[in-house]
Amino acid sequence: MSKITELRQKRAKLWEDTKKFLDNAKRDNNDMLSAADVEAYEKMEADIVAIKKEIDILERQEALDKEMAAPTTDPVKNTPKPASDTKTGRASDAYKAAFWDAMRNKFSFTAKDALQIGTDSEGGFLVPDEFEKQLIDKLHDENIIRGYATIITTESGDRKIPVVASHGAAAWTDEEAEYTESDDAFGVVTLGAHKLATIIKVSEELLNDSAFNLETYIASEFVRRMAAAEEDAFINGNGTGKPTGLLTTGETGVTAASASAITADEIIDLYHSLRTPYRKNAQFIANDTTIKAIRKLKDNNGQYVWQPGLQTGQPDTILNRPILTSQHMPEIGAGKKILLFGDLSYYWIADRQGRTFQRLSELYAKTGQVGFRVFQRLDGKLILPEAVKTLQMKAS
Repeated sequence: MSKITELRQKRAKLWEDTKKFLDNAKRDNNDMLSAADVEAYEKMEADIVAIKKEIDILERQEALDKEMAAPTTDPVKNTPKPASDTKTGRASDAYKAAFWDAMRNKFSFTAKDALQIGTDSEGGFLVPDEFEKQLIDKLHDENIIRGYATIITTESGDRKIPVVASHGAAAWTDEEAEYTESDDAFGVVTLGAHKLATIIKVSEELLNDSAFNLETYIASEFVRRMAAAEEDAFINGNGTGKPTGLLTTGETGVTAASASAITADEIIDLYHSLRTPYRKNAQFIANDTTIKAIRKLKDNNGQYVWQPGLQTGQPDTILNRPILTSQHMPEIGAGKKILLFGDLSYYWIADRQGRTFQRLSELYAKTGQVGFRVFQRLDGKLILPEAVKTLQMKAS
């Protein structure tokens, strides 16, 4: 039995023990737990969260082990033929070498010639194709919305997406009577490009150290910063200088009766506020503090609505649908939209092709550092608002 399976079973057993503890705990006249029982419950819940974090780490480690163990070349199964598909442009080895030489300030005439194909209008250089794919893959890992959204790539200009705003309908018709006209009505959602940028600083000593992997460092820092900013915009963005978020466009499915607490019935109502066709691919998204509150809720049959995932790669669920955690979802508070449920494939992300790096040699010279200006252009919108519903707390 693998360590991950053992931890999942341990977590599931701990959750069953936690449920029994809640069911058997003594309560006062207001149905409230004693301070000692609250402390005991929160310790048990903290253990559940800690085990989940360890499982996530081991699963990522397992995925990396598989990736590193994979063969770097394909076996030769027939008579070798001369390579005919020579990589060109930003996919070429020459461009990749010239790009990283430029980042380390090791220019040569050959490097400058190779970099011309990737020169950005703002003075930077477009990253090599292979590195671009690496960044995109990591953005998917770090950003939960990207993992479920529909992603398209645009070269330039706005991308217009036709959307059916209303459907036509059939009508019963008498013999030889005229047909009733009923056409679909179409709307258009436009995806533009907003700039997301950051500056990464590296000491000159570290940059000149041949053992320092600049490529890996920039990739990890870029992804950490960009993924956090993206996810916040994909959830909360108002469309001004940034993407339009899910909470901004998604429809309110349920308004809670309280400004500070939610009930299991309200979560069930949220589930059913989403039309059936969207439910089969839908996910819940909530802040960790909201999930903590949901763990204590039971449905009308006395069953807890939150259930831990038992298999490798299987997420925790609410009402048999995955529940995802995002720190960018609002916490429980008056008027806040604290729980989202919908089919995230209707959230479209348009990446403007080419992420750009620019070396800033002089800006931080006084402190012995070199800056790297990194930016990308993208947009995101929910193209069908009815595909996502939210639970909103009562306004105070």
